[in-house]
Amino acid sequence: MADTTIFTVNDMTCSHCVSTVRKALEEALPGAEITVDLDTHKVSFTGDRAKGEDAIKEAGYTPEPA
Repeated sequence: MADTTIFTVNDMTCSHCVSTVRKALEEALPGAEITVDLDTHKVSFTGDRAKGEDAIKEAGYTPEPA
């Protein structure tokens, strides 16, 4: 079972943000399990932590360890 990484992304404020973050992670981590929760500002994913963190940053958001 792959390790799950969880970040808090406080600058994710709308459904468009959720879509943008999800798409960035799907492109960076094909086949990863991804959960993006706008209410809690939590993003979780399986796969390479650094790649996921970089994808969130490249999408314009600020991931912080949860």
